[in-house]
Amino acid sequence: MKKQTIKLLGLLLICSSTVTVFAQQAKLVESVVKKGDELVIPYQKYVLPNGLTVILTEDHSDPIVHVDVTYHVGSAREEIGKSGFAHFFEHMMFEGSDHVKSGDHFKTVNAAGGTLNGSTTQDRTNYYETVPSNQLEKMLWLESDRMGFLMDAVTQKKFEIQRSTVKNERGQNYDNRPYGLASEAVSKALYPYGHPYSWLTIGYIEDLNKVDVNDLKRFFLRWYGPNNATLTIGGDINAKQTLAWVEKYFGTIPRGPEVKKTILPAPVLTSDRYISYTDNYARLPLLYIAYPGVKMYAKDLAALDALSLIIGQGRNSIFYKNFVKSRKATQASMRSSNSELAGEISIQVVPFPGQSLEDMKKLVDESLTEFEHRGVTDEDLARFKGSAESAFVNSFASVSGKVSELAAAQTFAGNPNQLGKELEGIRKVTKEDVMRVYNQYVKGKASVVLSILPKGSALKPVAPDNYTVDQQGYKAPDYGYAALTYHKAKDNFNRNTQPPTGPNPAIKVPPFWTAKTANGINMIGAFNNEIPTVSLTLSIKGGGLLASTDPSKAGLPAIVGQLLNDETQNYTAEQMSAALEKLGSGVQVFSSAEETTFSVSTLTKNLDQTLALLQERMFHPKFTQEALDRIKKQTIQSFQTAKTQPANIASSVYNKILYGKDNIRTYGLSGNEKTIPNITLADVQAYYDNYFAPNLTSVVVVGDVTEADVKKKLAFLDSWKEKQVAIPAANMAGSTLEKNTLFLVDVPHAAQSEIRVGYLTGLNYDATGKYYKLSLVNYPLGGGFDSRLNIDLREEKGWTYGASSGFASGKFGGNYTASAGVRASSTDSAVMEFVKDIKGYADKGVTTEELEFTKSSIGQADARKYETNGQKAGFLSRIQQYDLKPSFVDEQNKILANITKGEVDELAKQYLNTDSMTILVVGDKEKIMPGLQKLGYHIVELDADGNIK
Repeated sequence: MKKQTIKLLGLLLICSSTVTVFAQQAKLVESVVKKGDELVIPYQKYVLPNGLTVILTEDHSDPIVHVDVTYHVGSAREEIGKSGFAHFFEHMMFEGSDHVKSGDHFKTVNAAGGTLNGSTTQDRTNYYETVPSNQLEKMLWLESDRMGFLMDAVTQKKFEIQRSTVKNERGQNYDNRPYGLASEAVSKALYPYGHPYSWLTIGYIEDLNKVDVNDLKRFFLRWYGPNNATLTIGGDINAKQTLAWVEKYFGTIPRGPEVKKTILPAPVLTSDRYISYTDNYARLPLLYIAYPGVKMYAKDLAALDALSLIIGQGRNSIFYKNFVKSRKATQASMRSSNSELAGEISIQVVPFPGQSLEDMKKLVDESLTEFEHRGVTDEDLARFKGSAESAFVNSFASVSGKVSELAAAQTFAGNPNQLGKELEGIRKVTKEDVMRVYNQYVKGKASVVLSILPKGSALKPVAPDNYTVDQQGYKAPDYGYAALTYHKAKDNFNRNTQPPTGPNPAIKVPPFWTAKTANGINMIGAFNNEIPTVSLTLSIKGGGLLASTDPSKAGLPAIVGQLLNDETQNYTAEQMSAALEKLGSGVQVFSSAEETTFSVSTLTKNLDQTLALLQERMFHPKFTQEALDRIKKQTIQSFQTAKTQPANIASSVYNKILYGKDNIRTYGLSGNEKTIPNITLADVQAYYDNYFAPNLTSVVVVGDVTEADVKKKLAFLDSWKEKQVAIPAANMAGSTLEKNTLFLVDVPHAAQSEIRVGYLTGLNYDATGKYYKLSLVNYPLGGGFDSRLNIDLREEKGWTYGASSGFASGKFGGNYTASAGVRASSTDSAVMEFVKDIKGYADKGVTTEELEFTKSSIGQADARKYETNGQKAGFLSRIQQYDLKPSFVDEQNKILANITKGEVDELAKQYLNTDSMTILVVGDKEKIMPGLQKLGYHIVELDADGNIK
């Protein structure tokens, strides 16, 4: 046995030794099978001699598998000055290991037609893949290699790139958006100094700047042993073979240091803690109140969820009545969240202009008092229990959902079989329970009260700040980082050899039926009884296209859609919401660019009652002035809020640059501040009366219901009378743009810049023509994680959290767009790289390796396309919308298999000409203008509405 000692920077010595360990047999701990109609996920649980917990669950409904490795470590295992380690390390786990080159983890999974990712919470970090079932052994090889052989592959270069990527992620998700720092501020005030929940998982920038590569290596050695992990595998598997592979690939990995369960006392507040900060992006203030709550799996968890629903969730809540319906706030909510060490009960209110935060706090207090006097009703409990049961059932729609449930339950409860207990806890909640938890956790209790104030506003916080974090008495935890030893296993097989791919699974397009009613409704459906649910969409052509009939009333289609979610002739909005919640169903209406859609979801047992509510919503709406005024006010406020967010500004202004800011298709659906006030109740009624007709309607049904039953249950549609309606075509004309022009929108103090590069293609959607081929052309350039743009800007430069590109088309033309949010200091360089990468691809073409990768990745992804009701419905909707032949998937596969490098290169030259593309940058002018001026573009400054300054 050869022993090596590696000297790390700092004082730590990590010993690396090679240990020969032969895989040993796993021990079966328990086997759970389903009995009757009980709510359970069948599984087998094993433990390997090295402590790895293995959970296997078979589901042969689709030829896919989901692999999840959950490590019981998150930001709760960090300390002051070293925040963000767990999440940072999640990024490093994708950077290669001894037998998997840097970048090959993503490439291997994507080439197999799979998807992958990782996530970090306060309490755990998980890594997962969903792939065709013949790729399972390869996934186990990948996951075991980074569990057992990561250390020597961690380099300073990889470390620096991922540090930049994490900083970009923080900028994109926290620093560069309205209210993005709210949770950080509340956590710091709610928990004692040093408590691991007092900072966010993303960590602080200053801590990320201080960390070095050896800190991360220590973190890996301490927490990433097999004895601190759960491997859960579900789907189309052979349990015996799968366990044999697990023993082979994971069995030789030595145990890590022992990990003890963390137990900390719940935070105690003796008086209200008032804090505040000024937000660079918010247009409206925010009131955020937080009380200490309960841990996950605590006995009061369900009762607190019920309390939150009654007071602050949905149209029947007290907050909705007092804040939203009264038009005092754009939103008001209450939530109970639960983590391993503690929980939080939170209230958030965003008031309309003219309302003070002090007024909002007073109304919150009055609403809580109202709840005390009102109490809990039978209907409250019925709504809570109905919606909770539906959520449980729908969580089983995918194999990934089943695996995630088992993995989480094992990690935090020590037993995967928690579903029945959780559902039983919900069903047992009583009125007395809800009142008890209100009195115990909320009534008269001290809280953190955060006031977020818009920059430049004269608004005042609820009360002057009175809380400063007390840093005295903090003692950093001793996690045992000193003298850790790295034991590298030696296998009795060659780990350098990637496992072979098994036989390709049989992939079948889901069988479906079609029909057309006497009054012209096109119907399409598929039967699927994997879970007892039904999904239905009813779409009426028109949508935003109809706005061109009167541009001065632009936004009318979206307003009508929102009003259809409100009152009906026989139900108030609150009564309709309550009826749906008790059933655990949904009937939602929304408008899009080309149609208005009624979306229905329900448990099979409640289908008839849910369709009766659909019928009520469709044919007996009640449009009231009160609802119209409320929705118009909310809509106008949403426009103003959107203009504070760089990503939203970029999307809106980019469309106006391409089509022209006065082109109705850029504002017809949602309207703007000038058109929304023009909409009257008569306009709404006329739109409903004139433009909703069966001969414009398409129905898609997927789930646990047969064709014959669907037709019977939808017979109420037969009496719907046809109408002659002319649907205008979209204006496909685009702007005439000068070459070598860069458009700039200034967002002062923006932490990141949003970049858009692209042009109008003039191409319509075509499933088997040039449009489909262009999706193949784009894939190596910007269609996936391994694309040139993402590898360049994220993985090699570290400038962005992600960069991508793509062709998007419908029935009325389309566009090509490349985009990313980049750190402000790299804006000019990122613009150059976008142009260089796109031009280089167009000039030099695709490589043979890239083309082979594209064919492999897209070709094998079919196994994942038809798993859930939603996926099946999307597939059927596309067939219906574009009148596709059932054989179009086969035709696409032939195109994919036979497309040549010459054909790809020719299309790239024709459709990726950077001279025809426009460039938009949204960011802090003061920071980025000097660099942009050096690029040689004619720079045109625009405001957030797309007007030239």
